Amino acid sequence: MTDTLHAIYTGVITLSLKAYIITRILLAIPMMLILLTLIFFILRIMPGDPVLAMLGGRASVETMNKLRHKLGLDKPLVVQYLNYLASLMKGDLGTSTMTSRPVWEELKDKFPATIELTLFGFGIALLIGVFWGASAAYKRDEALDVSARVYAMLVYAIPAFWLALMFQLIFGSILKWFPIAGRISPTINLKVITNIYLLDSILTWNLPAFWDALKHLILPGSVLGIIVSSVFLRMIRNNTILMLNQDFVKAARARGIKEKAILYGHALKNAFIPVMTMMGLQLAMLLGGAVLTETTFSWPGMGRYLVMKIRYRDFPAIQGAIVLFALVVVITSIIVDVINALIDPRVRY
Repeated sequence: MTDTLHAIYTGVITLSLKAYIITRILLAIPMMLILLTLIFFILRIMPGDPVLAMLGGRASVETMNKLRHKLGLDKPLVVQYLNYLASLMKGDLGTSTMTSRPVWEELKDKFPATIELTLFGFGIALLIGVFWGASAAYKRDEALDVSARVYAMLVYAIPAFWLALMFQLIFGSILKWFPIAGRISPTINLKVITNIYLLDSILTWNLPAFWDALKHLILPGSVLGIIVSSVFLRMIRNNTILMLNQDFVKAARARGIKEKAILYGHALKNAFIPVMTMMGLQLAMLLGGAVLTETTFSWPGMGRYLVMKIRYRDFPAIQGAIVLFALVVVITSIIVDVINALIDPRVRY
């Protein structure tokens, strides 16, 4: 009888989780459509002519009209929009009006660099936010806690580009510890497999390339990580303080469980449930927020790519980059929601 009830309970839980995942995926479809529609029309009502940006204003009116016809920009907006959606359904992001290369090929070249930078920065943010935040909660109102709160306020107020310039000045120009631009030195030979240089250097057992790529990554990755760490630190500190005051923590202390086990195994574990959603969103935002950092450090990723394409009104490339960003945000959001549903079954209902 007990086994039957357990099987029924497990089946209900599994069914509810599957229904929740399907619902989240279905809700993501109209959200993506609304975003793509807004971007499409906003780009076309913004000041500036892509044909004029490409030709520089020196070409004749006839040449400009021919190019406009070739790019399909002379068609009604509704027709352009429907053609864009039709191409998108086929997996075709279009061709860059600036380079005449397929947008998907350009994104494959640039996106791994942003992924590498984002994950490195996210790892630094987690290390600072989790351990310092939990320790500050445990040592509430003591020196460690006060320093954490001051750090979080200062870092949150500092502009990312200013911090990047200070890092370049101090650690690059004055101390000369790290390079201030690029992903890898020109003298380093690296066989590119995934275009994520740290991973490629490990796969090819190229130790000089690994250390060189890591040195180029430390400054921009640290800037991103420090900026985001303030959000993690405050959230983890506040949630851990709430958990430390709960009855189950008091019961754990009464049973003689060690304080470190209570902090990390009980309080911090439960404090992560509301923080998980914010972490997922921050990871997605880092991908888009790396624009200033990539520009400052001349990092050849999606940020610099998008800035350049906006300057030249390259509609297909801009739309393709935003589609990729949107997909990452949606997928990350769904993964985080599913993890939350696994940790806390109440989320599914």
